[in-house]
Amino acid sequence: MGPCKYLVIFYGVSAGQNGPNMGADEQDLVMLVYLVLNVEENKIVGVHQFPVRPTGADVNENILSEEVTTEFGISEHDIKSAPPLESVIRQFDSLAQEELGGDLTLVTDGQLHLRQCLYPEVTRKNITLPSYYQRFHDLRKEFQSCVPSPVANTVDAGGGGIEEMLTAFSLPSDSAPDKSLQNVNNMARILQKLVADGRNLHEPEIVQLILEPGIRSRSEQVDTNCVVRARGLPWQASDTDIARFFTGLNVSPGGVALCLSPQGRRNGEALVLFESVAHRDMALRRHKHHIGNRYIEVYKATGEDFINVAGGNNSEAQEFLGRGGQVIIRMRGLPYDCSAKQVIDFFNTGEDACEVLDEDHGVLFVKKPDGRATGDAFVLFKEEGEGEKALQKHKEIIGSRYIELFRSTTAEVQQVLNRSTEPAAKGGVVGGTSAPLIPSLPPVPPMAVIPQQLITAGTRKDCIRLRGLPYEAQVEHILEFLGDHAKNIVYQGVHMVFNAQGQPSGEAFIQMDSEPSSFSAANNRHHRYMVFGKKQRYIEVFQCSGEDMSLVLTGGASALGHHQQQGKAPLLSPGGSMLGPQGTFPYNPLMGGMPHTTSRPPAPGSFSPFPAQLLYWPYPSPPISPNNYFLPPHGHMSSPSSLLTPTSSISSLSNGVTSPLPSGGPQGQGSPQLPQGPPPNTLLTVETVSQVNLSRGVAERPNTETLLRSSVYIH
Repeated sequence: MGPCKYLVIFYGVSAGQNGPNMGADEQDLVMLVYLVLNVEENKIVGVHQFPVRPTGADVNENILSEEVTTEFGISEHDIKSAPPLESVIRQFDSLAQEELGGDLTLVTDGQLHLRQCLYPEVTRKNITLPSYYQRFHDLRKEFQSCVPSPVANTVDAGGGGIEEMLTAFSLPSDSAPDKSLQNVNNMARILQKLVADGRNLHEPEIVQLILEPGIRSRSEQVDTNCVVRARGLPWQASDTDIARFFTGLNVSPGGVALCLSPQGRRNGEALVLFESVAHRDMALRRHKHHIGNRYIEVYKATGEDFINVAGGNNSEAQEFLGRGGQVIIRMRGLPYDCSAKQVIDFFNTGEDACEVLDEDHGVLFVKKPDGRATGDAFVLFKEEGEGEKALQKHKEIIGSRYIELFRSTTAEVQQVLNRSTEPAAKGGVVGGTSAPLIPSLPPVPPMAVIPQQLITAGTRKDCIRLRGLPYEAQVEHILEFLGDHAKNIVYQGVHMVFNAQGQPSGEAFIQMDSEPSSFSAANNRHHRYMVFGKKQRYIEVFQCSGEDMSLVLTGGASALGHHQQQGKAPLLSPGGSMLGPQGTFPYNPLMGGMPHTTSRPPAPGSFSPFPAQLLYWPYPSPPISPNNYFLPPHGHMSSPSSLLTPTSSISSLSNGVTSPLPSGGPQGQGSPQLPQGPPPNTLLTVETVSQVNLSRGVAERPNTETLLRSSVYIH
């Protein structure tokens, strides 16, 4: 029967569903029963039944399901006066150590009591289980090995369970009034029958608590019935966080692959490979279970999906990952000329000093296909403790730049390195960015676009541009920062610039009533500090023209025809990239229905209120800079597009900086072609803000005043 002296039957009762759906509703356990069987003597030496107080029992009156109260006879009073789960586990562990000497192996009726109920709950409550909970015998599998297959298959599928096994062995059922005790006693009879017949139990099943690292290649074959897709994950979730969500189930080595968006950012999805179909099926039952306050969707996926994300063909990544580090940290925001020694010194110094594995060989810089630096790197650490200390250095400084640190995975390293070495995509796509790794996005309802004709134009420098705003800053904070200069803002003259995810970019344009007003505001408020809670940020303020503002908010299309008419080069801020002969501007719903070769700027009121379908990625991802534009393939406006990242930041426009075309006019040598497709996609919304109380003599604004906000969405 194996080396252990005692077999302990473990049985749990959930506050919600029991039976084949046990654990699917994320409910707590309210009863634990342990029956101890002495293997040598083949007799029961003890039965221990513990009611358990679930979370929320003191608040909720009806926490128990009807099944629990009627079939198991558990009352609300029983659980409210019971100890919590941690106390019950400690209580039985004391008994096991004192009376059984710790020489025991658990036996369960199927997998759900431990894998789907106990382990998820102790993980949510940060309870540490004794080691003997990691090994158990599944009575259904033991029964399968010694009875005809049709009956065994019925039992394994949850058909009759204990009753089917009793019938197969011609054993009478126990008559205890308590269903939990009845089931435990019946399991003991079946187990005693196996012992009496001299049948040896198989090796115990193992519950893996640590995600093992593993490297996957593109040519590897993966069982397509063992993969799930988890969707709706927090973007900062690591592979260990996802494995923790699936705790109790055995994930294959290197079996968590975080998916990246075309921009290289985590998109809130992951593919998870389990060691068996049974574990995959249990994972699917965790659909809409929670990580914190977020519910996670779990769907079937294929082995091809998994390999497309986790598989690698980059020898440099394979060599880096083969060094055996337990923790991988991704660095973002590095200076382009940063060296491996600077990275090592960054981690080796300070209060939380930690050692990089294999020194220079433990640092892998990410480069573009042409060999230029991207500002990202991956760093290996030998142990979990070193990785934790490394993450404490998040947003510390190298040179003059603060560095962002994120826990990474082997799959992420391979995805990023694969993309960095793959040639540019075909079909006129600029930037060489591949299509989304998982193209099957959920359907997105059409978004309403409110047409606006309030963006100013012209070369009069009656606007100011604010840069470096806190992401939390609202319109009222900007008005307070400008102080007395705020009274010179025109009606609906505050334009907030948003990035590709619809998040604040840290920039804003302000329309003033005159050039002297904008000049005075720029001179007096430039490099002044904005205090926001405990934060203090200095803000850059530049004087600019309405044309500069329109170029950023609408991508340059509104002013292009006007410059062509006058034979002048269009004024492009460094953020608006100078496109090559095959370049086209993305579609702009504000300019829909207008000819792209117009020789004059659009008349007020000519904007089309009917935009093309917009695509908005519905999951959060790490913030990206607003200088990312999708360029559709040449001649194909409706297909999803790839990414162009200009070499200079969109936020680098300063007063008086222009990027003129070479002499000879717009069609001269080296000049860009006029747009062959629609201009950039800009979504404008109007937000009604509450009454703003201003200090320093600035007048109050009406409660219903609207301020224009510009939100740039990539399509």
